Amino acid sequence: MGVCVMVMAGGTGGHVFPALAVACELRARGMEVFWLGNPDGFEARVVPQHGFSMEAVTIHGLRGNGVLRWLAAPFRISIALFQTLLVLRRRRPRIVLGMGGFVSGPGGILASVLGIPLVIHEQNAVPGMTNRWLARWADRVTEAFPGSFGVSRRARLIGNPVRPEITGLATPALRMSGRTGPLRLLILGGSQGAQVLNQAVPEAVALLDPEQRPLVRHQAGRDKADATADAYRAAGVEAEVMPFIADMAAAYAWADLLVCRAGALTIAEISAAGVAAILVPYQHAVDDHQTKNARYLVDAEAALLLPQPELKAERLA
Repeated sequence: MGVCVMVMAGGTGGHVFPALAVACELRARGMEVFWLGNPDGFEARVVPQHGFSMEAVTIHGLRGNGVLRWLAAPFRISIALFQTLLVLRRRRPRIVLGMGGFVSGPGGILASVLGIPLVIHEQNAVPGMTNRWLARWADRVTEAFPGSFGVSRRARLIGNPVRPEITGLATPALRMSGRTGPLRLLILGGSQGAQVLNQAVPEAVALLDPEQRPLVRHQAGRDKADATADAYRAAGVEAEVMPFIADMAAAYAWADLLVCRAGALTIAEISAAGVAAILVPYQHAVDDHQTKNARYLVDAEAALLLPQPELKAERLA
């Protein structure tokens, strides 16, 4: 077995799926790869399905939480550091890769202290709290959008890792050649779902002439699919609703148009797939990073921006 690499990423698909793309490539090159993640996080459900072992560290975000959680933070962080130290001593990685999320914090700090090379990657146009801190000590800082870390950091612009099944899709011209029938509309709310899209899109499609309505596939998010399907039925609109889409390559290949959030993963994937999109950034995202992500495509005239406060059924239709 080759060099051992510890990958750290968690919380949302926006961190986990780019990290999985890298992990799969490292494994294909003969490296031993394992994951450091939260046992209650999104990563715990997804990472083992791709054949990677996951070591558990229990840590949660601090931003925006109550006073009691802040008071308990030193104790919780100490536990997370101890858990991570045990993992590092047992697994002895030669390289540590942080791909975002609070779970990257303890491993990144200890890698620096123990002299293990630390590489971090920031997926968004605005770095998250953990990566802003780790950038001070990382041996290599990489970014997906130009200037995310500003001119003071020695960041290397590399873009966002995208899974090969998506980069390997046929070109839009080939996919669209000979395509007939109604417009194919794909709704993506991110790994957590987007309630505002779940409510507005059924109403918007219902406003269209029945003869002009698109075929609709709607990823509604965990625990939101049933209510979203009910909304379509109440609006008299046929739609295929699901909580999560496992095969995103097939979904992009099917779609003519997306209505979606502007997470870093989505921006990277629709760029690689070449799908037209209406971007509705999550207005409460930390540092409004989704709007800044969206601007990258909008400024290149590759997508349309629809701010969430302006999202009305009439406007969308």
